[in-house]
Amino acid sequence: MSKARVSALRAALRDAGFEGWIQPRADEFQGEYVPPSGARLAWLTGFTGSAGLAVVLQARAAVFSDGRYTLQLRDQIDLEIFEPRHSTDTPATEWIAAALPAGGKLAYDPWLLTDGDIAKFAKAAAAAGGELVAADRNLLDAAWTDRPAPPQAPIAPQPLEYAGEASALKRQRLGEGLAKDKLEAAILTQPDGIAWLLNVRGGDVEHTPLPLSFATLSADGGADWFVDPAKLTDATRAWVGNGVRLRAISEFAPSLDGHAGQRVAVAPSAPAAVRRRLEAAGAEVVVAPDPTALPKACKNAAEIAGARAAHRRDAAAMARFLHWLATEGQSGKVTEIAAADRLEAFRRDLPLFRDLSFPTISGAGPNGAIVHYRATPATNRALQPGSLYLVDSGAQFQDGTTDITRTVAIGAPTADMRRAYTLVLKGHLALSAARFPKGVSGGQLDALARAPLWSAGLDFDHGTGHGVGSYLSVHEGPQRISKTGGEAALAPGMIISNEPGYYKTGAYGIRIENLVLVRLAAIPGGERESYEFETLTLAPYDRALINLDLLSQIEVQLINDYHSMVHDYVRPALDGAALSWLKAATARIF
Repeated sequence: MSKARVSALRAALRDAGFEGWIQPRADEFQGEYVPPSGARLAWLTGFTGSAGLAVVLQARAAVFSDGRYTLQLRDQIDLEIFEPRHSTDTPATEWIAAALPAGGKLAYDPWLLTDGDIAKFAKAAAAAGGELVAADRNLLDAAWTDRPAPPQAPIAPQPLEYAGEASALKRQRLGEGLAKDKLEAAILTQPDGIAWLLNVRGGDVEHTPLPLSFATLSADGGADWFVDPAKLTDATRAWVGNGVRLRAISEFAPSLDGHAGQRVAVAPSAPAAVRRRLEAAGAEVVVAPDPTALPKACKNAAEIAGARAAHRRDAAAMARFLHWLATEGQSGKVTEIAAADRLEAFRRDLPLFRDLSFPTISGAGPNGAIVHYRATPATNRALQPGSLYLVDSGAQFQDGTTDITRTVAIGAPTADMRRAYTLVLKGHLALSAARFPKGVSGGQLDALARAPLWSAGLDFDHGTGHGVGSYLSVHEGPQRISKTGGEAALAPGMIISNEPGYYKTGAYGIRIENLVLVRLAAIPGGERESYEFETLTLAPYDRALINLDLLSQIEVQLINDYHSMVHDYVRPALDGAALSWLKAATARIF
């Protein structure tokens, strides 16, 4: 299948005078998930990971992804056509610089790459003696003759009891910020920011309740919303109000011409085509953060209350699942897919459940060492005694989004497993207990979670924490915790994950993840405004995997305090054997 598709693309490139094509995973909305109509990378290569990029030349082709997908990449692509490449070890820019023939024109779709992407690829093409060229149409789409139609999921209001602030007030507040910066408008290309701003939710992509759309926010608080009218019900039209002009999504690109002579803000994440069209029309483009990003990240009182309520409901499902793992799950007959299905069934019984927040990562034994593993019928392993089972999962509730990872011993764990688990737990506890002054970023806190592992000569190759939305994306910026970034200062109302891990290739994986809320910290004698984390996730750690000899008394107390909180919040939702399990799982450790 890939061979015919690559041949068709190469033919289209030759006809247009191009040597090659850059195909990112992202669509024009630059989101984590893409609808079937935007799954160009998967159509071309077969690779379905959430991060990747292909470069197809006339004589060579390669697919690039990060360490989360090393095994999946090789399994899904045709190795006779594509070279699998680790995006850190061999970045696409280095491959292009070495592989693009001198004089070759490397084409791309400016709606699928950002200005930052283009700058890197242009430099790489120039290093090869070639040239990066924007195509006037998407040549892959021309070869994709049976491309699905764009999604048309209905768009529904997000009630004020969950949103916490009327759209008109949000737009007025953000518009005043634009006016203060002497900007006439901001171009919005991130669907989650638009959904937050207009207090709407949709269903155009998997697991994230987004309506795919564009918008323009004016300094007077008015907005133009470019969206497929087929998605809008009468209730939604009435909900967004008169301050929002509804326009067909096909009008978005031409509308940019109307900003001639204006100072217009465009986020770095916007497609390069947006800035180019604005500048061609005579607008002054100011590259600035998306004005919705920070306000969306700093949850208001209603969103915080919703997050707490959602996590307490989710905790009941997790408790029932962990009890099931402690009993039936120990038989050696339960598979990864069966376990994931069981957990989803527990969640689906909960009020306000709308969807999973991402495909469940259910990894037994060596599959747990694959950071973003997804079980398939071909890889589906049983949870065997003497192994570890890692489950990373979450739910979309209308009042909040959850994301939790637990690692559970199946049968008796080895001393090596207990040591590694406890080192991960120590870092998790250290980060959860952190207090820090205003202005500190997640990048500055990252070492707290890694220090115990570092002291043992160990580490993990993913970020320590990502932002989480309010019935929106489970991966939200600008906040994050990472040794390679995380420059945004943490602020009250932000929700972020705390998820250190350790992965022993071919043996097991360990990750412990809770979501935490940034809040003010009352520190006696403190001279600076300081913050701390409130843990939202409520599920016991696996006592069988804790090596008390490696814990300080303070760490033991942190575990006891957390388990006491879990018990108190979850106990009313359980009864019978599940309640007895909870009491034992949250009993004090000494």
